[in-house]
Amino acid sequence: MFPLTILPFVILGYLSGSVLFAQIWAKVFRKGDIIEKAKDHNPGASNAFTYGGFWCGFLTLICDILKGAIPIRLFFMFGTYSDATPCTDIAFAFVLAAPVIGHAFSIFNSFNGGKGIATTFGCLLGLIPVYQPVFFIAISFIFFSIILKISPHIYRTAVSYLTTLIAITIFGMKTGMISLPVGFVFITVAVMFRLHKSPEEWEEIEVNLAWKH
Repeated sequence: MFPLTILPFVILGYLSGSVLFAQIWAKVFRKGDIIEKAKDHNPGASNAFTYGGFWCGFLTLICDILKGAIPIRLFFMFGTYSDATPCTDIAFAFVLAAPVIGHAFSIFNSFNGGKGIATTFGCLLGLIPVYQPVFFIAISFIFFSIILKISPHIYRTAVSYLTTLIAITIFGMKTGMISLPVGFVFITVAVMFRLHKSPEEWEEIEVNLAWKH
């Protein structure tokens, strides 16, 4: 049975994730509708940098990370758990994934949103001192961006998430923190759905070894 004490934190995480800061900061800096300007129509930090400038992008990035991290930290502080991590409880998976789902399906934008990459990092940063999950996704993006470079970015994102899911699943099974892989499954499904729905053209995939260039 789903514990009702967790529900307020799931709702909080979803509402936090639903706030699309790329749109907010674009209005503050009078950059117009950067979402319409972007090819993929993604309300995220990358387009905020590209079409809104440094400060618009920087503030969007920070806010998108925080809107994932803060709900997780609040759950650790005020949830019903007294131990250092509730990650052994399967219900925590919904708390972990809620901000990313909110970003991907924003209630404030007719359930349309973005890919949620920065928010994913925020959610995993919120798990610290359990640092391994955010380490896995950071290494995955670095590896497929620098060492075994996958282009275009849409494929790199998909492969990085799938690789991270495998690593987190192994980690969760070894440590008993089963909520981590379950939560990341929810996150990966939301991100993959947004990648699939992106108006960005799926060009032919390219894979290059860095040392051959």
